[in-house]
Amino acid sequence: MIQQHYDRYTTQDQLVWKVLFDRQTALLHKRACSAFGKGLEAVGFHRNAIPDFQEVSQRLQKATGWQLEPVQGMLNDAEFFGLLAQRKFPATVWIRSMAQFDFIEEPDLFHGVFGHVPLLMDQAFADFLHFLGQVAAQHLDDAVALARLERLYGFTVQFGLVEEHGQTRMYGAGLLSSSGEIHHCIGDITRRFPFDLATVLHTPYSEAHLQDQYFVLNSWEQLTESVAELAALLSSGWELQPVE
Repeated sequence: MIQQHYDRYTTQDQLVWKVLFDRQTALLHKRACSAFGKGLEAVGFHRNAIPDFQEVSQRLQKATGWQLEPVQGMLNDAEFFGLLAQRKFPATVWIRSMAQFDFIEEPDLFHGVFGHVPLLMDQAFADFLHFLGQVAAQHLDDAVALARLERLYGFTVQFGLVEEHGQTRMYGAGLLSSSGEIHHCIGDITRRFPFDLATVLHTPYSEAHLQDQYFVLNSWEQLTESVAELAALLSSGWELQPVE
């Protein structure tokens, strides 16, 4: 693991954060779940400066027991889920350039911090993610089980939607941090389905392109219930078919 060398961020880096912050907060008005707005305020993010990971970790630790773990890039399954099981969220220290403004395949600082951290200020969501990490940590040698867990993570934590007061709201970090994904998600032809664990586990998932479909929770309770159900299936020796 590495450190966030804050003094190495350039004026251009700070400008990228500022412009992205302004664009996403405008796009997410009345589209993001309530926990995101509350978390964004509680964690103290603002447009004028890239967040300092140490300060963010202090606020997270106090609120939900989590902290940020600075990383250079993508981690393997064992490293990633192992950190979640310890209530540590891996956050990339580099931020995209202006040339990468609209779409990046690998997560950068804006995606990892703006997209994920506000929800980690919510105790119920933070506990769900910890639970998911604990379950995954027990199956690191089972490629098929990990693939299913990755799909659950992808269609919830990254690209999930939730019903709130009769409205569909965004809570997945891949939506919250990407204008392209937001516009794609709200398009008339985009498929949105009620969240169902069996369907999610059998739906191919990739972050290399805009999503083909999204799944909508009817309540936050479905998150924890889905992990508990999958954990029970894996513990019972349930036969998983290889992923497509």
